[in-house]
Amino acid sequence: MPPASQPLRKLGFLTIGLFDEADPRAGHETTLRIIELGEQLGFDSAWVRHRHLQYGISSPVAVLAAASQRTRRIELGTAVIPLGWENPLRLAEDLATVDLLSGGRLNPGVSVGPPARYDQVKDALYPDTADAEDFGYERVRRLLSFVRGEPATATAATEGFEVFSPRVQPHSAGLAERMWYGGASLRSARWAGEQGINFLTSSVIKAEEPQADASGTGTGTTAQPDAAAEPDGGAAAATARFAALQQAQIRAFRAHHPAGDRARVSQGLVVIPTDSATPEQRARYEEFARKRLPRTATPQGPGRLLFAPDLVGGSSEIAEALHAHAGFREVDEVAFALPFTFEHADYVQILTDIATRLGPALGWRPAAS
Repeated sequence: MPPASQPLRKLGFLTIGLFDEADPRAGHETTLRIIELGEQLGFDSAWVRHRHLQYGISSPVAVLAAASQRTRRIELGTAVIPLGWENPLRLAEDLATVDLLSGGRLNPGVSVGPPARYDQVKDALYPDTADAEDFGYERVRRLLSFVRGEPATATAATEGFEVFSPRVQPHSAGLAERMWYGGASLRSARWAGEQGINFLTSSVIKAEEPQADASGTGTGTTAQPDAAAEPDGGAAAATARFAALQQAQIRAFRAHHPAGDRARVSQGLVVIPTDSATPEQRARYEEFARKRLPRTATPQGPGRLLFAPDLVGGSSEIAEALHAHAGFREVDEVAFALPFTFEHADYVQILTDIATRLGPALGWRPAAS
């Protein structure tokens, strides 16, 4: 085994929260039960994704509000809320409210960019301002300013019995330090560092390569050759290539963050330990990863997105792969992503193996219940 990276300090997981259109309550209830299980197993955090106009969690803040009342310790995160669907002032109110209800356990992750399928949804989402909306970093800056308690209006006011605050209410002290930006590019990594917030990096990044300036900090990008064209193409080459690019993004983020090497980064890869899996589960997991492997060979789409190969196998095998992963070696906290389409029993087995076998193999200790 290669030299180990630093012991894993925080172990989390990410779930998409799928449901059946004919019975959506059952799917949401299953998601809450998974979060409860995560707390029982000692996980440090549970994260949910969003899915608008699909059969997944469309209101992660509402789901986490419910989870906050069914748990007492585990941190609750969003990975991520795309701000193109949100009004930053209203979202700041919701985030602060849920953070207070949870006792200061909320970790909101956000991202920028136009909403998915914008041409199809813009008339419903922004009927009067669709062509004027700004989906860039300024939307995050607005959200951060409101979460930090900066003024939303010029002055306080009293009108009869009504008292109006100049800043978003309620205000949750400490929430701003738990804001995350989900980025996939060097530009986003640098920008997040400059804002002094935390950085989420996942199993999808942009295929770009840093160009060092005089200080040694990556400042630009060039396209890398495709892994499939390399003599040692395949899962190992794809993993190494992805890991090197992710490492460069993490280092660029910290180079621009006021906290430097102490700036928080969480990595989210898809890991599927099979220690306690049945033979039927193991076969399905391996087939799932096999079908997804071709997309890791070359950058996908006009955005040249690069996907990390899924890690399937025994916990000791996965731990060895992670210790050799250049991106993983930069972090001490993770939020491993659960596959989208598995059954509840599969998630129970995977989470149990992560908490009882893989986590300890990475130097992690479960939180006290």
